[in-house]
Amino acid sequence: MDTDSNPSSKRLRNYLNEARNTVLWKCQGLSEELARRPMTDTGTHMLGVIYHLAITEYGYFGECLGRVPNDRHVLQLLQSDDPQIDFLPPASFSVEDVLALYRKSIAFAEQTLDELNLESPAEVPWWSVHRHTTVEHLIVHMIAETSRHAGHLDIVRELLDGQVGLREQARNIPGFSPEQWKQQRSTLQRIAEQS
Repeated sequence: MDTDSNPSSKRLRNYLNEARNTVLWKCQGLSEELARRPMTDTGTHMLGVIYHLAITEYGYFGECLGRVPNDRHVLQLLQSDDPQIDFLPPASFSVEDVLALYRKSIAFAEQTLDELNLESPAEVPWWSVHRHTTVEHLIVHMIAETSRHAGHLDIVRELLDGQVGLREQARNIPGFSPEQWKQQRSTLQRIAEQS
């Protein structure tokens, strides 16, 4: 799709790419152990979320548009009946392997989007409503999906090592000292206990 002549397309793809870049930034500098450490009762961990997003990009911008993913591993995953397989990167995959897969899925999606228009038809077999839809709907869905998971990564990363912020270039958070953050947290805790 020609984003130069279609401002809506350009805007949508810019939002998607901003969310993707945030996801990549959130995992920078993590050790293998921290990237895999489960931080919730359901096992949410940095690498699992990014692995899921890579598989999801291939699903929506490949399978839903009649295009075959360019990765053998992903092809096998998309045929699995395991509902959690896309959140469980194999032990043999390093952080760099998962990030490379995510980048590869993004390049695949971008090439697909370059060849189609917002109005191009799409079919999402796992949606019960709006199963027959358009590329535009897929992009909007992936903006929401990627942004939602970037939020998960925000929280998990802060719990792991304290890194916070919207994105590398614009953290969008006050430059408080550790003492100021501690004071804010104490104030919030006190209010919660009084509720």
